[in-house]
Amino acid sequence: MKIKMLVGIAGTDFALSPNEETDRFSTKEATRMIEAGMAVPAAEDKAERATKKPAPEKRG
Repeated sequence: MKIKMLVGIAGTDFALSPNEETDRFSTKEATRMIEAGMAVPAAEDKAERATKKPAPEKRG
């Protein structure tokens, strides 16, 4: 589960800053952090798609 940290947190092999997104925690741990107010679920990135503009009409 990907979460966005609201507070800084560090461990023996990691350090996370506020506003940093991570998926290093299990779903159970991430849920506990969200419930404790330390993190929020990360928003899914919506990919932008290029669209082709219609060809201009040719009237003669």
